[in-house]
Amino acid sequence: MQALLDVILPVFLVIGFGYVAVWRGFFTAQGVDALMKFSQNFAIPCLLFSAIANLDLTTSLDTRLLISFYAGAASGFALGTLGAYYIFKRGIEDSIAIGFCCLFSNSVLLGLAINERAYGPEALAGAYAIIAFHSPFCYGVGITAMEIARNRGGSPLTMVRGVARAMFRNVLVLAIIAGFIVNLGGIALPGVLRDGLDLVIRAALPTALFALGGVLMHYKPEGDARVIAMICFISLLIHPAVTFTFGIALSVPSDTFKTTVLTAAMAPGVNGYIFANMYGRAKRVAATSVLVATALTILTAWMWLMALG
Repeated sequence: MQALLDVILPVFLVIGFGYVAVWRGFFTAQGVDALMKFSQNFAIPCLLFSAIANLDLTTSLDTRLLISFYAGAASGFALGTLGAYYIFKRGIEDSIAIGFCCLFSNSVLLGLAINERAYGPEALAGAYAIIAFHSPFCYGVGITAMEIARNRGGSPLTMVRGVARAMFRNVLVLAIIAGFIVNLGGIALPGVLRDGLDLVIRAALPTALFALGGVLMHYKPEGDARVIAMICFISLLIHPAVTFTFGIALSVPSDTFKTTVLTAAMAPGVNGYIFANMYGRAKRVAATSVLVATALTILTAWMWLMALG
């Protein structure tokens, strides 16, 4: 339990700094919006590009592991979207944004740190294999679904163009593609460029979390408690349960099985809010669910650790 607190409490401190700064008037709403744009459009893309460009894609790239994890992620997206639409009567675009929160687990900020503390650095190969495809898969699913919903009633060609345009105008997706090109092409980046990227990357997660804290000051969970509870239930219990079931059925090696399930059990990451912010849909739900689910991860991650042994 102490290991989980050591990992999660610093995250809450940064979010809390942002919340208090806006609450006490030390930071304006316009400043928070600017910080979110910086993290979303510059810092996080640099982080994704660098991570994928330097990742050894041949290490533990087990298709059984990937199928197990992403079957759970896709199930979470489907359940979250359908639940928001049919049970809570949200609009289709709001429902897709809510489903995205159930799809995108915090595999980096929480997943890597908790897995390393639980199973040691040697157990991270499976987590890195998941991370290599995490953003392309999740943003691909989310953007495609959202663009189909926004272009409903139009011609199939218009719909396809809308999806392609959104995908290739999304700076996060472009950063991921560029990272794969550099990685697979064996391209060596100049040292000065790597150093510049590292400076921006160091600001990515703290900036995004601080900005999220400021956003939470304006978005209250009034009227959204049941939707947020659904997101937490799907993200923290259903996703890892589906991953656990597929991992057993596909005989995922034991050294990566635990890492895969524990990564699936992480709370929705800040990307859940970034996606909602991109489309201006369900932002209050996304922001609050990130905070609430991260707090609950202290208990649910401990539960999964005990279940995995």
